[in-house]
Amino acid sequence: MATTGILERLRDDIVLGDGGYVLELEKRGYVQAGPFTPEVTVENPEAVLELSREFVDAGAEVIQAMAFYGDRGKLETVGYGGRAGEINRAAVELARQAAGDRALVAGNLSLTWQYDPADSTSRDRVRALLDEQLGHQLEVGIDFIIAETFEYLGEAVIAAEFGSRTGLPIMVTMSFGDAPETRDGKTPAECARALADAGADIVGTNCLRGPQHILPIVEEMRAATDAYIGVQAPAYRTTDATRFFTGLKGFPDAMEPYQLTRWEMADYARQAKALGANFIGACCGAVAVHIREMARALDKPTREPSRWTPDPTRAMSATEHYRDRRAASVD
Repeated sequence: MATTGILERLRDDIVLGDGGYVLELEKRGYVQAGPFTPEVTVENPEAVLELSREFVDAGAEVIQAMAFYGDRGKLETVGYGGRAGEINRAAVELARQAAGDRALVAGNLSLTWQYDPADSTSRDRVRALLDEQLGHQLEVGIDFIIAETFEYLGEAVIAAEFGSRTGLPIMVTMSFGDAPETRDGKTPAECARALADAGADIVGTNCLRGPQHILPIVEEMRAATDAYIGVQAPAYRTTDATRFFTGLKGFPDAMEPYQLTRWEMADYARQAKALGANFIGACCGAVAVHIREMARALDKPTREPSRWTPDPTRAMSATEHYRDRRAASVD
């Protein structure tokens, strides 16, 4: 288990997060497109462990428990509501196994689809679902909490208040679609201030918007608060016409044409750093190769392949030729 906590690490340097789980595991045949629920943690745990280890080897300093959409209400839609505890505990156990002493383990909460600003009773339903889910994760042990992908500020504030009562650090991130405002009409700046006031140690944005459309959100949040800022962008190319990837015609199971290159995600990491982000990770569509190039861009250690020096008296391989050509084109 890592000994230095997330807040201590953030005081010293930028922290590199991991990549996406649900869409990548769907591509590998372990998650159902559409519901995107995390029963894979009990049905095919080796798949989750393999992907988590890939992120650690790529340089991720935080591994999230694969518990997105893991609340009882969401799991009931696919017949797994009665196994919510088992699924959440397994998610943390797998993350901890992959992380070892090389990375922190973050518990994971997400939007519940139960929140309705016009229905005051919905707040109690949200609290109950988050309470149960987080309780199971705490049974195993987590280093801090990531509560993510909230589209209503009201629901995100509930998560921030609830999570902060555990005594663990908590990061809460909002998701924005075409318009830079939440479903309850709040701007990124208003979200950043409200979440910090509600007890979140790290506030920010994740998912939906590709890097070029999420970075302006980061800039606005950075200007609005002194809290740590987190960003986890999807590795998909969104457009000015459709700024959220779930609106692209390839969603949910034909997203390959929209996936960004490793170099584009490295550029995103550098730009996020320049804007003052403190926690920089990725989400949907981001695989180990993206995280590895982000690690290099942020001067983070990553597992490297063995190196060899070509014999100058012999012709280079085609691969070496293409590497030289790419270097020349970059210059």
